[in-house]
Amino acid sequence: MAGTVWVEDEIGRKWDRCFTDAILKLSGGVVLGGVCSLLFFKRRKWPVIIGAGFGLGMAYSNCEGDLNGLVRQPKSL
Repeated sequence: MAGTVWVEDEIGRKWDRCFTDAILKLSGGVVLGGVCSLLFFKRRKWPVIIGAGFGLGMAYSNCEGDLNGLVRQPKSL
């Protein structure tokens, strides 16, 4: 019985991965937006907001695929 994997445990692991991915991608987007804001856009707020939005959007897309159980395999010819 040591090899038994409960469905609840697998769903919990998926949610944990989603939250971790969202935090990492959000913070990465904010950092990249902040750098672009400092270097190119005279310290405006909108690059930071757009970077955060892109990060959350990427994390949402990854979580949606993970939670729906999509397996992305390359198409064969």
